[in-house]
Amino acid sequence: MAIELTGDRADELIRLQSASDVAHAEVLRLAEAYGPIAGWTQEQLSERDAAYAAWRDRAADAQAAVTEYAREIEKPRNDVEAAVKKAVRHPASEA
Repeated sequence: MAIELTGDRADELIRLQSASDVAHAEVLRLAEAYGPIAGWTQEQLSERDAAYAAWRDRAADAQAAVTEYAREIEKPRNDVEAAVKKAVRHPASEA
């Protein structure tokens, strides 16, 4: 079932998911830049820990907002989440 995202709530959901995706990209960037974790310095580990915590927190915020919105509109949570991720990751296909 397709969920149509409109209005201020949609903008909030998209903003939160975008922030989560950006934070996740930073975690992946660090892993790619530093190579196998066994060779990381304490500074690199601390940087990774901070990036991971930021991703975890932003993802939790996005997930909570999706859950709340799904309850409000009485739609399956997974359908709402899929619509939000599609809007963030594939905006051209929204038309």
